[in-house]
Amino acid sequence: MIKIGLTGSIGMGKSAVAEMFGDLGAAVWDADAAVHRMYQRGGAAVEPVRGLFPDTIVDGAVDRGRLASAVLGAPARLQKLEAVVHPLVAADREAFMTAAAQAGAPAVVLDIPLLFENGSEKFFDAVVVVSASTEVQRMRVLARPGMNETKFMAILAEQMPDADKCAKADYVISTDQPLEATRTEVGCVYKKIMAQAKP
Repeated sequence: MIKIGLTGSIGMGKSAVAEMFGDLGAAVWDADAAVHRMYQRGGAAVEPVRGLFPDTIVDGAVDRGRLASAVLGAPARLQKLEAVVHPLVAADREAFMTAAAQAGAPAVVLDIPLLFENGSEKFFDAVVVVSASTEVQRMRVLARPGMNETKFMAILAEQMPDADKCAKADYVISTDQPLEATRTEVGCVYKKIMAQAKP
């Protein structure tokens, strides 16, 4: 089973590209979606987060807005959070990959926002970066509910610059073009990765 790492900065269109890879037959795992599940009522991260930041738990679930306020711009707090959440995410990812392999998936695409920042690139057969112009990125992110310029800049400060990610990538897919053009690009990249992986 081919392992493809998918990454890109906030607002670059990773989710749309991940979905396109899924349409081509790859099994797709989304780190953010895994965290969302763990933060819901009964999720694996609720009690560990309660132990660190009790005020962020509302109705038995982690309130993501409160949690963001608690850790944004506070590296020491963020490290504590990551120390409890990252192992849970890793376990979820491993379980997903095992299930995908057993189901006979030809490839697995792991959508990981901080792939390069966490030094995970060596784990993959190929790394794909999703990119768009600064203007398109800003427009998409600031259109999100609850987002503002200050939050956007704080998130960007924690992410590797887009140009650096593109330089490290095996493949770069652009999303500031018509959707069908991006879909065609994804198809070409997927075909190349699968062809190179064959003995």
